Amino acid sequence: SKMEKAYAQQFVGPTSQRMRAWLPVAAYMALIFYFSSLPHPEEKLPRFLFEALGDKLLHMIEYAVLGVLCYRAFRRAAGPFAAGYAVVFAIVTASLYGATDELHQAFVPFRTATWLDWVADTAGGMVGAVGGRRVMERGAKDGIW
Repeated sequence: SKMEKAYAQQFVGPTSQRMRAWLPVAAYMALIFYFSSLPHPEEKLPRFLFEALGDKLLHMIEYAVLGVLCYRAFRRAAGPFAAGYAVVFAIVTASLYGATDELHQAFVPFRTATWLDWVADTAGGMVGAVGGRRVMERGAKDGIW
């Protein structure tokens, strides 16, 4: 029916594609913001993460995930120009968000903002964006993406 066709197009159209690409980025950024708002985030996370991995490695892992999500979004739903520079845009986005996250933490009791954390955030974004590109390219060759 005409109604079913319109309904189906709603979920495969460009707006829906952008939502599916960018919603995980926004949700993950909100999660980072939430944990950054906590005076003692270690109380909400398993202690072994802090003991075994250390603060800088945790920052890198956290922002590697953001780098992958940003790469995926720029690649799939930001237009052909952005798709061509998806790695660069993902790294810049993760780095800028890391900078705002550190600034935010400067105003949270018992938290500190350090440029070394921002460097770890940026490095993680880089690892995630480059790794995301490799995985997606390999998947495209194998017909997965």
